[in-house]
Amino acid sequence: MTTTTAHSEGHPAADPGTASPCGYSLPLSPSGKASMLTPPPWHFSGEILMVDYRVDPDAARRFLPPGLGPGADPGAAAAVFATWQWCSEDGGELADPAVCRFSEFLILLSCAFEGRPMARCPFAWVDEPVPMMRGWVQGMPKQFGAIHHTRPVAVGRAGSRLAPGGRFDGALSVHGRRLVEASVTIEHSTERAPALHDVPLAHSLVFPQWVQSDAPPRTRLVASQVSGVEFSRIWSGPGQLSFLDGPVEDFGLLSPLEVSAGHVFAYGETLHGGRLLRES
Repeated sequence: MTTTTAHSEGHPAADPGTASPCGYSLPLSPSGKASMLTPPPWHFSGEILMVDYRVDPDAARRFLPPGLGPGADPGAAAAVFATWQWCSEDGGELADPAVCRFSEFLILLSCAFEGRPMARCPFAWVDEPVPMMRGWVQGMPKQFGAIHHTRPVAVGRAGSRLAPGGRFDGALSVHGRRLVEASVTIEHSTERAPALHDVPLAHSLVFPQWVQSDAPPRTRLVASQVSGVEFSRIWSGPGQLSFLDGPVEDFGLLSPLEVSAGHVFAYGETLHGGRLLRES
């Protein structure tokens, strides 16, 4: 892989011949600059297509680890398509569009930790390796997939404007098979952010046991720590959402029972790392 752009903030270069290879992530190297991931903070700016829906509350509970409860609205869920542009603190990735852009699809479930509203992401797909690995570091279950969604246009007729009647569509394919289809026809705008996109995310850090040990693998429940959150105006209207038969085990348990509003908006944040909620 030749498209990594790692930096060495917080990881000074080693003195060749006197120090071990270093880096924020693998691969390690004498300077630390070969790491696949840069250290946080990471900045994100994205275009979002989101559909709110309801899932079987009992099925949703089965995806919540110890420490998370169903919250005040059991069964509330959302399907999220996003196209992101990202960079490290020094913005170096922005000079290479092949590195700084990726697309993503998430399922979000309503939940709560000690009474505080949160969201849980039981499934996620991305189309680039760096955000997939970054997801694992965060505890997000990211896998490879093909994610596409139509986005607003400002000129011409090859797309919809952010105006009543505009239609926006999204699709997820996994292993060459269509898994999710979504559509939003916007009717109005608001400054109120969608509920499941405006709460902290709770993830599970899981590291499979590779070196034989009598101690079981630890699972840590963590929450993302973000700042600089910005929403554009939110455009909303009726949503459509379909899950198709596909190759992903248990995904169908989260199929929509009822579909409500969809939303189209831009979003930005800075991700600083995580905080520990609970350790098993």
